[in-house]
Amino acid sequence: MLRKITEYRDLDERKLMDVYSESNYENTDYFFPEETDKEKAVRQVEAGFLDFLKNDFFSKPEAAVWVYEESGTWFSALRTCRVRDVYFLEALETRPDQRKKGYAALLLSAVADALKKQGPFRLYDCVSKRNTASLKTHEKCGFRIVSEEGYDYLMEEADDHDYGLEYCYPDK
Repeated sequence: MLRKITEYRDLDERKLMDVYSESNYENTDYFFPEETDKEKAVRQVEAGFLDFLKNDFFSKPEAAVWVYEESGTWFSALRTCRVRDVYFLEALETRPDQRKKGYAALLLSAVADALKKQGPFRLYDCVSKRNTASLKTHEKCGFRIVSEEGYDYLMEEADDHDYGLEYCYPDK
């Protein structure tokens, strides 16, 4: 089932952090390299992530956290918001213990179907050139690589380690 969350107060923080647990653990080295207690560092990353959602992300136009859920368990999540005349997608992730079961593709397809109900749109994402699983999932769901350099619309910066991907409805 697709869940669309448009306000922070409707977010289940623990379930969302479970989806992003691997990334949060990996981000400890980037955000808190001096912290030797990994569990403490993970809690700090989680707090920063949730603070970003609460105080920044949900203030963006048409901001939403989308979740694929079954029987109360959150399997996959992503974020979208409106930036000028396009939607920007970021942070597609699946719980580490639920990978390779198609949940990311289910979520991407469901989000695209939900956006189609609002009329024509363009949805952009940037994906690491090394993340072949994510690239294949995006392409399976109708995204095309449109740039050799990904562009983060929220940070307003390009990264040549990423591809720029686009999903158009109706298809060009």
